[in-house]
Parts: sequence; C-alpha cells; structure tokens
Amino acid sequence: MHMLYNSDSFIVVQFDVPTDVPQAVEEGPQINRGGFEIVDKFARKEIFIEGALAESFSQGVQALIEDGEPSEDELDAFIERYAVMGQQPVVMH
Repeated sequence: MHMLYNSDSFIVVQFDVPTDVPQAVEEGPQINRGGFEIVDKFARKEIFIEGALAESFSQGVQALIEDGEPSEDELDAFIERYAVMGQQPVVMH
C-alpha cells in the first residue's frame, strides 16, 4: 500500500499484490493484482479501481506528469473523473 496523493479534496492509495505465477522476462512486465483506492473527502465516498480502469488512471496520471508539473487543481480535476463513480461511503471505525 502506497499513498500516492493527498490533497484537501482527494486521497489516492495504490495497492500492489504480486501474483505467485512465475513469469519469464520475455513475456513482458510482471503481472500484479491490485489497483487504486480513491477517496473523495468532500463527498465522503470511495472507489477501488482495478484492471483496465486502473491502467487508464495510471496512464492519465503519467501523461499529466510528462506534460510538466501539474498543479493540485489539475490533478484534482483528473482524479474527480474517477472519484464520481464512487458509491461506497467512507466509514470511520
């Protein structure tokens, strides 16, 4: 678990769970199970994304970073596109 982002609006945490399946180097990158948890602090909702959606999220963040140093507002606007799908209420224990 790695906290990737924490602003006044959102928290993004990455979960990587390596698989136990051995993979040859020629076959490409190591397969991981995991994804991203996005918490919308204002809406008090969260979503866990994995698979193709998580890959799309990761590529979008990388594109923002490659274009220069994105502002907090730019990152929040990007993250919001995924956070609006969150339906799970955040519950404190």
